[in-house]
Amino acid sequence: MLPDPFFWYGLAFKAVMTAAVVVAASVAAQRSGPLMAALITALPTAASATYIILALEHPPAFVAASALGSMAANAAVAVFALSYAALAQRQGIVVSITAATLVWFAVAAILRLFDWTPATALALNALVFAVTIPLSTRYRAARLTRESITRTGYDLPLRAAAAAVVVTAVTTASHWIGSFASGVFAVFPIVMGSVAVIMHSRAGGKAAASVFAYAQPPLVGLCLGFLGVHSLAEAIGVWWALAAGLAITMMWSATLWLMQRALFLNR
Repeated sequence: MLPDPFFWYGLAFKAVMTAAVVVAASVAAQRSGPLMAALITALPTAASATYIILALEHPPAFVAASALGSMAANAAVAVFALSYAALAQRQGIVVSITAATLVWFAVAAILRLFDWTPATALALNALVFAVTIPLSTRYRAARLTRESITRTGYDLPLRAAAAAVVVTAVTTASHWIGSFASGVFAVFPIVMGSVAVIMHSRAGGKAAASVFAYAQPPLVGLCLGFLGVHSLAEAIGVWWALAAGLAITMMWSATLWLMQRALFLNR
């Protein structure tokens, strides 16, 4: 049986965090460009909240195995981002986000056919990013104006509701689908999808695609963060492992931002 207080507090926590990061990404894209929006969107905000709930309900070995699933599924997120960016150049939001989501599910289903290790999951991510990063570069050209995105009163509740649905499904199903599948669905791109829906409808598909194109390099840090959680969960404890994984991801994103800033200043 699920621990009701922890479950519902965690559910509300994830809903609030997910909604907050989508708003932050939208505002950042409006004010600072697609790179900053991509860095914010690629942070494991939603996944972190899911892992907090999983850690409260399962032993460290389960969390470590789930992190391996998330690590492998990170490649599916990269393919999702590339698929959306390519489709958004010519298609509307419904076709673009639906097709990209179906691609994510297809890749996630294929992942479950194999027994993954940290080494093979790393190799998979390296192979996928070797393809998705170069192919995404062509979609970075679009820029957003300050007037491109306006926020309405119903945005936040809708995004919070979407997050609540996802976390309820993942954390409840984790007791039946196992650790690997729980890790896979923990990185379901709910934040990226929400950002796409908002930005595509208000700023256009090409502008929204630019955020997804810039998100490819930050997603590499997400893979490394989950590797850290997988490696450390049983060795030093779940909570320290989750903190380390988040720190790895944030350090990677900060490095990318500093590199971009240095290039800008040297122009």
